[in-house]
Amino acid sequence: MPLDRLAEQIQSQSRKQLADEQARLEAETQRIATDRDARVTKVRDDILRQADIDAARERGQRIAGAKMQAKKLEYEAEERALALSLESVRQHLAQFTGSDDYALLLKRMYQVAVDRFGKDLKITGRAEDAARLKSIAGKGFQATPAPILGGLIAETSDGSRRLVLSFDELLRYREAAVRDLLSR
Repeated sequence: MPLDRLAEQIQSQSRKQLADEQARLEAETQRIATDRDARVTKVRDDILRQADIDAARERGQRIAGAKMQAKKLEYEAEERALALSLESVRQHLAQFTGSDDYALLLKRMYQVAVDRFGKDLKITGRAEDAARLKSIAGKGFQATPAPILGGLIAETSDGSRRLVLSFDELLRYREAAVRDLLSR
């Protein structure tokens, strides 16, 4: 009987070890599954967070690009409006050249040139102003017409100094101030 008992004890011990191993296997399987699920959840959360960050960055870039485009369009519209306004100023100046006040202005311009350079001047201007300038400048008038909007160009007789009092140049010199005025 002791042999039976020994066999039974060995079987009992084997069953117990087998049960312990199965419990350990199930615990290890459970631990691995939990660890895997935690890693999958972490990776999924990281991917979602990164996708949100990338989407926010993309959205920010698109918004910034749209704002930049809007500013560009606004700037271009302002530039077109200013260009039209400057053209309107040029048209008004062209109309002004037909008025009686224009003749007075030419006299004042000639006087400024005389005050700067003295009486010995060469005066040129538009072909339309030839008669007026000849009466103002006398023998200093040069018949060669200048391609200007209005006003006159004074030069010393030796050609060393020149004073351009044309509407074109005066407008160009003061274009920033005129643009500032027109943009208000």
